[in-house]
Amino acid sequence: MKDEVKTFIVQSLACFDSPSVVAAAVKKEFGQTITRQSVEAYDPNKRAGAKMAEKWKVLFRATRDAFIEDQSEIGISHRSVRLRKLAQQVELNESRGNSAMVAQLLKQAAEEVGGAYTNRREITGKDGKDLPTPVSPVTIFQLPDNGRG
Repeated sequence: MKDEVKTFIVQSLACFDSPSVVAAAVKKEFGQTITRQSVEAYDPNKRAGAKMAEKWKVLFRATRDAFIEDQSEIGISHRSVRLRKLAQQVELNESRGNSAMVAQLLKQAAEEVGGAYTNRREITGKDGKDLPTPVSPVTIFQLPDNGRG
């Protein structure tokens, strides 16, 4: 197998593509049929890839680190791209008369704009004011010590 194909396999695996997806991509890109098991031999995190050459391990780690660090290169990681794709799907489904799908897509867009898909939590009250103090539902009082003191 040529180094170009091996590089493609290693980089695809480093970007979290499954061995099945990589094998199909190799067939499409290079016209070579390769098994999932052969692909696994280029993943140093798998038992099959434990003995792979050091240059491929270095490439795998560098690609994985770059992939994890730079999400800005992945279009769908941006809200505006996701909303644009949703808008395109709404138009397509409207033209096909699929009102149920349009309603579902509109709901998803509303959740996207409303921040339903973020991990942000507001730890202040409205407009940055303090949160109201919770009122205890149980009255707490001091019991007499009865001379035990």
